[in-house]
Amino acid sequence: MVLARAITRRWQLSKFSPSSKFFEVISDLLRTKIDMNEPTLHPESGFIRFRMDFSYDGSFFAGWAKQLDQRTIQEESEAALKAITRFPVRTQVAGRTDAGVHASAQVAHFDLPELDTQLKPWDEHDLAYKMNRMLSEDIRVHSIIRAPKYFHARFSALSREYFYKIADANQVIPPLQRYDTVSWYRPIDIDLIKSAIKPLLGHHDFAAFCKKGSKGTSIRTLEQFKIYREANNFISIHVIADAFCYSMVRNLVGAAVCVGEGRYEPEWMKALLDQKERVGESLVFPGTGLTLIRVNYPEDSMLQERMEYTLRRRDQIE
Repeated sequence: MVLARAITRRWQLSKFSPSSKFFEVISDLLRTKIDMNEPTLHPESGFIRFRMDFSYDGSFFAGWAKQLDQRTIQEESEAALKAITRFPVRTQVAGRTDAGVHASAQVAHFDLPELDTQLKPWDEHDLAYKMNRMLSEDIRVHSIIRAPKYFHARFSALSREYFYKIADANQVIPPLQRYDTVSWYRPIDIDLIKSAIKPLLGHHDFAAFCKKGSKGTSIRTLEQFKIYREANNFISIHVIADAFCYSMVRNLVGAAVCVGEGRYEPEWMKALLDQKERVGESLVFPGTGLTLIRVNYPEDSMLQERMEYTLRRRDQIE
């Protein structure tokens, strides 16, 4: 990383213009040397970490992560950042949402050299402004700030919070709510779901509710699964966990609805959890009704401890 800083200074003071092939080669070389866990841990690295808070309507995206020949939030965000900063930029996000899933409070981080191509300090407000000018209207950047030391959007997080909305019994969904509410044809007894979900709260292996083939551990701490009816009689589910494996929230909701409509007894969900029996694909509810609403982080003084704990725990389990 000291070498990276030295190279950065050299091209900044060189006679080459930012558009030259030399600049492009060095820029790419620098980016390949960046470990997204490391730059802000070492101030001498020559790089600065930025935190980006943003939201999106996931209706017409194939999810967060880049995919071949698919429209994704990561692809469009990184393309905009590269065009604005003139550096290849890689982002790390707090919650890697699936296809069709929305976010009202997503968090990501990215790293840039200390100075821009004009040898000036970065203007975070200008970066956010230009991002919103360049991105489509279904992605909005709320703020970009210099991240505190040891901040990592994914590994520093304490928990993620999601909302899921259902209009059961064939209730009519108003047009302005159709993008974040799922229609269900049968009536749902939320008291049955409350009974079924209690044994699942806490620290468990949620393999039964994770998509088959998911990478990493399926051991999670489910802190809350609160279900209630809104004033309009729609169902809202507020779920909180330290982290979620692929499709976990939608699997939990799908299984809960099976109980709520009387197809299975409440004890069925605990049996699934204990047996690690994968929930069928037909029970996975659509991404449309799901929104990431909050990512919780510790105080700045605890960021390093939290990130190291998360990485250590992941390595031990995986």
